[in-house]
Amino acid sequence: MQSAGSPSQMSDLTEPWFRARAGEALHHAPVESIFDPRAGRSIELSDADLNPELAADLAAMDPPRPAAVLVPVVMRTSLSVLFTVRTANLSSHAGQISFPGGKMDIDDPTPTGTALREAEEEIGLDRSFVETLGYLDSYRTGTGFRIMPVVALVREGFELRPNPGEVAEVFEVPLGFLMDPANHQRHAREWRGRLRHYYAMPYGERYIWGATAGMLKNLHERLFET
Repeated sequence: MQSAGSPSQMSDLTEPWFRARAGEALHHAPVESIFDPRAGRSIELSDADLNPELAADLAAMDPPRPAAVLVPVVMRTSLSVLFTVRTANLSSHAGQISFPGGKMDIDDPTPTGTALREAEEEIGLDRSFVETLGYLDSYRTGTGFRIMPVVALVREGFELRPNPGEVAEVFEVPLGFLMDPANHQRHAREWRGRLRHYYAMPYGERYIWGATAGMLKNLHERLFET
């Protein structure tokens, strides 16, 4: 199902449409619901529905630590989404594709503050180029975080300075590609002796998967199915 006024083709996504639709469809404040990327819907307690066998693991974990990421939609002629590639020497999620972001510090006033601070620290994105639009559903990870994704428009003209200790590379992918359901794949792999299911959105040599792909799936859900 598409929302009223949705572009007929993913290549027709425009900045005015995205801005207006985000204003209607995104949350205006952080939410505690958690997005289940396998079912394509939000649930209220955990993401155990994605892999039911993880329910006991999540129940035994400490309360999730708050974190936030920036979902940066760059205002090119054709809108694109900016991603980072994590360095290979990090203790968690090394080498994976992600959004700029991290855990909330005690001095961060809001998840938006965290996302903007982390984007500055990780890739040198000056917040004066960033216009935040709203929140996706929060996303609980098996590594003990509840992530608040902050969707934003980024105007052209910015210069990036990736932190070599955290970011190996920065790249962009067309928003139209990421919002096309034909590119929303379901993959599985063994993790700790159990089969884990997750979304993946391969783009050429880039393998976008896991929580990052799940948050993009939620962006599609909110823009086109709410």
